[in-house]
Amino acid sequence: MDVFPDFGAVRGAADLQSIVGAMLMIVLIISVLMMIISGVTWALAAANGNFQTASRGRVGLWVACGSAALAGAGVAWVNFLLGVGSTL
Repeated sequence: MDVFPDFGAVRGAADLQSIVGAMLMIVLIISVLMMIISGVTWALAAANGNFQTASRGRVGLWVACGSAALAGAGVAWVNFLLGVGSTL
């Protein structure tokens, strides 16, 4: 008995793929914008001697990097699971 994911059997699968792709693009754009904003905040705060704002800018930069990495890793994880599922 062969069991495999058949996205053609689901009505609207193409729409779902385009929606997920658009959401991924939005997440990555927002992550890049947050990296820029947090980096500028960190630099300006460090230059002016405001250590609390500098640490918040640094945390914001790491959070933005993590969200971009998780968004990219999510795609790789789903592709891996679909590949494993097709071999079962």
